[in-house]
Amino acid sequence: MDQTHVHLLITHLPIFGSILGGLVLAHGLWTKSNQTKIAAYNLLVISAIGSVVAYLTGEEAEETVEKIQGVSKDMIELHSDFAVYALISLSILGIASLIGLFLALKKSPFSRTMAIITLVISLISFGFVARTGYLGGQIRHTEINAASPIPGQSGEKEDDD
Repeated sequence: MDQTHVHLLITHLPIFGSILGGLVLAHGLWTKSNQTKIAAYNLLVISAIGSVVAYLTGEEAEETVEKIQGVSKDMIELHSDFAVYALISLSILGIASLIGLFLALKKSPFSRTMAIITLVISLISFGFVARTGYLGGQIRHTEINAASPIPGQSGEKEDDD
């Protein structure tokens, strides 16, 4: 397994981890469960680590896919550029989660405030990483961005009204 395979496998972790961690954190806030918030912070830290791994393996994945005929270099660049924003956002999320974890373990009075801040950051991070994943998917999965079918090619007759 090379870095391209690792990139393709790991990229889903920050996407699903950031939204799942955010949902678990929201549940922890709602139920006032410190243990649930701790679990959420752990998920979010793992997601942040996953984003670093995805970013670091992205360069080799780019080199691999550039060799494939028909792949849009513009789409690769757009995905790569947006990945920087996702990495920064998820790095901030990871740091906020570590602070929140520390405050939750210490049962600090600032724990709830930090949980709310982390929840907001997780939602923003999810937006960035989901967009990055969407752009990455378009590199090889052209059906995601396929134009509407041309009349007459799918067995439909064109109506000349």
